[in-house]
Amino acid sequence: MSDAKKLKEAFLAGTMLLTKNKDYINELNVFPVPDGDTGTNMSMTLGTAAETVKECDESSIEEVCKAISSGSLRGARGNSGVIMSQILRGFSNYVKEKNSLSQEVILEAIGKARDTAYKAVIKPKEGTILTVINALAEEAERQINERQDLIKKLEAIIAYGDEMLKKTPDMLPILKEAGVVDSGGQGLMYFAHGVLLYFKGEKIDNTEVLSSGKSNIKINLSVEEDQSIEFGYCTECMINTSTKFESNVENEIKEYLNKIGDSLVVVSDEQLIKIHVHTNHPGLVFEKGLEYGFLTNLKVDNLRLEHQEKLIKDASRIAEREKEKNNKPKKEYGFIAVSSGEGFSELFKDLQCDYLIEGGQTMNPSTDDFLKAIDKVNAKNIFIFPNNSNIIMAAKQAKELVSDKNIIVVETKNILQGINCLIYYTMKDSVDEIVENFKETIGNMKTIETTYAVRNTTIDGIDIKENDFISLGDKGLLSTSDNIVSSIFDAYEKIKDENDQVVSIYYGSDKTEEEANKLKEEFEKRYDKVEANIYLGGQPVYYYYISIE
Repeated sequence: MSDAKKLKEAFLAGTMLLTKNKDYINELNVFPVPDGDTGTNMSMTLGTAAETVKECDESSIEEVCKAISSGSLRGARGNSGVIMSQILRGFSNYVKEKNSLSQEVILEAIGKARDTAYKAVIKPKEGTILTVINALAEEAERQINERQDLIKKLEAIIAYGDEMLKKTPDMLPILKEAGVVDSGGQGLMYFAHGVLLYFKGEKIDNTEVLSSGKSNIKINLSVEEDQSIEFGYCTECMINTSTKFESNVENEIKEYLNKIGDSLVVVSDEQLIKIHVHTNHPGLVFEKGLEYGFLTNLKVDNLRLEHQEKLIKDASRIAEREKEKNNKPKKEYGFIAVSSGEGFSELFKDLQCDYLIEGGQTMNPSTDDFLKAIDKVNAKNIFIFPNNSNIIMAAKQAKELVSDKNIIVVETKNILQGINCLIYYTMKDSVDEIVENFKETIGNMKTIETTYAVRNTTIDGIDIKENDFISLGDKGLLSTSDNIVSSIFDAYEKIKDENDQVVSIYYGSDKTEEEANKLKEEFEKRYDKVEANIYLGGQPVYYYYISIE
């Protein structure tokens, strides 16, 4: 088999295994449900190159190398995707130079991959994908003089990469706090494992999802905080020219962009420069790029307001609808709530909530979703109940974009707080008095949310096993047990008060009315001063939401 064919098939094998595991890579930073886009970005980066590589002449190693290098750069998305493209570029360019895929060239090319990746990142940070590629390169250097076959050497290199991946939480505090390994590094290791499986003659299609680094992952349930964003626009573009870039151009661009943003990655490939930067001035990025050539693949994502582009496109439609609504008298107060589960949705409707947005723990609505809801509620003053701490920011961003209605975001952090606000809502003389009434309602209640652990973890010194039942309170983890009833009552014991009178139990989609009724009877049996009631919540993921007043 030709070296070109081996390189082609090895690359496609690595791409396939990473793509198979992209959802897990996305999952690394959030509990209890997957979130993030690192796996998606890396998969799409490799996928673009793969489409070109598949069409390559299998007799030309130069053609395959060019396809990998150029294709991955053109398809690069996000920080990890761009860095991954540079790892591939460094590797393939060295192989192209040597026109060989010998043991020695492969091992030396890993070092070139490391060097190219580090060069692309203006401020390299350890504990990331860079740390992992550096580990692979270090072990490759050690293996060059070892007397064993290529597979044994690759196994040693990848084993060392896996070990370094497990250490990434010790290098980045945010990873340690969350209890996860670096997602970009995990993606790189999936790709590396795919290449190894190819050389061992194993079929990727028949391979179960691997988990290099996964055994040490302990997700911290409390890491769900909003982070401030200094630079609001993720800006990407390609600079193209008909002539080869001078060597100093890349440095000039880096120096300029470093002054107006962060998360900067600038890489060049003959007649093409790829830019990725977070900045508050995307226009300046494009203007700088135009000094060197014409631009393609322009992309701007508003990190604070992800759907701004769509809002602009819909501006005329929204304006037309507003014009129609202006002819109708507006009522004084309106209500919007984020709801999850058929039971909760029916309760909100019964409580005269004007508009429901589907979302919650498993699906966070966007700012655009709130703007659409506001558009449909014909009221002078509109109260929004986000019902999840992760959704409050999107609701507030929508508020800032509305000028003809008074929007009040009530910072409800769970759906029980939203329900109780409407249950105890009374008409007041002013908006401020209504808001104070809502705050008092929230302050007079406690909540328990019971779900299950998706993997082993440790929080506040409490060991949690995969599939254990866990109960969360308003300030974090309360209890864990292999028995759901024990978990709930252990949690309640930690927050109970002698003034508790009413316990409202909302059972989820995975529980029956009969099971909920037994829990109600157990509450009243254990606490004779407490009246317990059950309601259908229908929420996913969480078995019970419990409100205590």
